Amino acid sequence: MSRIVAISNRVAIPTSGKSAGGLAVGVLAALKERGGVWFGWSGKTTGSEPRDPEVKTIDNIDFVTIDLNRQDFAGYYNGFSNNSLWPLLHFMVGYFTFSRSHYQAYRRVNEFFARKLMSVIQPDDLIWVHDYHLFPLGAELRRAGVDQPIGFFLHVPFPSFDVLRVLPGYRAVLSELAAYDVVGFQTARDLWAFHDCVTQPEIGGGIAKDGRVTAFGRTFQAKVFPIGIDVDDCASAAEKFSNNTQLHQLASSLEDRKLIVGIDRLDYSKGLALRFRGFESLLENYPSTRGKVTYMQIAPPTRAGVRTYDDIREGLERTAGNINGRFAEMDWVPIRYLNRGYRRELVMAILRLASVGLVTPIRDGMNLVAKEFVASQDPEDPGMLVLSTLAGAAYELQDAVLVNPYDRQSVADGLQIAIEMPLDERQERHRSMMEILRRNDIHAWSRGFVEALQTDPLTASGSLAIPNPHTLVSGIDD
Repeated sequence: MSRIVAISNRVAIPTSGKSAGGLAVGVLAALKERGGVWFGWSGKTTGSEPRDPEVKTIDNIDFVTIDLNRQDFAGYYNGFSNNSLWPLLHFMVGYFTFSRSHYQAYRRVNEFFARKLMSVIQPDDLIWVHDYHLFPLGAELRRAGVDQPIGFFLHVPFPSFDVLRVLPGYRAVLSELAAYDVVGFQTARDLWAFHDCVTQPEIGGGIAKDGRVTAFGRTFQAKVFPIGIDVDDCASAAEKFSNNTQLHQLASSLEDRKLIVGIDRLDYSKGLALRFRGFESLLENYPSTRGKVTYMQIAPPTRAGVRTYDDIREGLERTAGNINGRFAEMDWVPIRYLNRGYRRELVMAILRLASVGLVTPIRDGMNLVAKEFVASQDPEDPGMLVLSTLAGAAYELQDAVLVNPYDRQSVADGLQIAIEMPLDERQERHRSMMEILRRNDIHAWSRGFVEALQTDPLTASGSLAIPNPHTLVSGIDD
């Protein structure tokens, strides 16, 4: 059985009590089953030449990490990845900025990843690259002579062509994706958007009847692989941690009020300010909910020190304060806003305690919190999920209460429907969603992608026209 070599921006070495994100859970599920290597950044930067990779082995997985040059990391991560690619991939052009020096740092880091990987890769390995930080890595590995199967999975949305072409060098992004044998997306919408991009007249690609894509001199496969969760693990953690002292204190403080809960990273794509205003509309338009519900938003900080994110945090604090000042009573505060993270088991138990899960991103590749909320519920008395139609999870969880996050009244109405929903309807919707979660769980996702990577490269063909790594756009030097 071939090893998997998984590569991502950051390696998440398992730590007791630490909550793992969707990428980490998915990669670990694949590696635990087959064994292999997880390669990526260590989390450390240096002002000198980075040292050789460090290896830590846990069971059958080698966690291989590298340090990065401090200046290159700033341009690659905070610069191009988060100020250029992240907003475009989430359709949020207003946040987009571009710097050629950041782009060149992005290319240098991807070249560095490829160089260091060459000492790790074995001839029969399956190589699986993850997410937008590493778009060029497959092309860099091809340039270095790697000819075995290489797959790429995008954990975030893929934008329409009119959005993508805002990016100088967008042709390079599409060309670099053609270096892979399998390119995976979260939803059919993302795949359609990719097809639209590669079939534009200026790109000249085509789509065969079997779904294979021909572009930039190669034929490869592009497919949908919706990422899932470990359903049983979520349910078990939620149930076992229900006796935790902190959870008992939370339950006692609610005083029989229904709990509405949101758990999101502090990011503009999560639409938290709009969500707060939607809850405000609930209190305005459904007065019977005042004093009867409590909304708790957990929003761990992210990308600390980046001005945009500092502004988001300050704005949310003001909004929560305004709403609480307007509606609070001496014995009730409508919004509990917690700008910190909590251990995973406690989070699962909080989700189980909640009557309503409020998940309303304004754009999200999948959103696993939505799935975790459903999996953590007591099937005898399940809470109801209120879910944004703009989250990838909405394609699967059609029995959630679906709302438009930009429409305050839609969010308010959805919350009221969820709060008042009869028990038998909640149970039926929960059963339906659980069937989907089990069918498309994290193991189905990882196995499906690996199987595609093992079989599809047999008919992948062509020699890729790899762009010059020192060129921003064809014909324009740095």
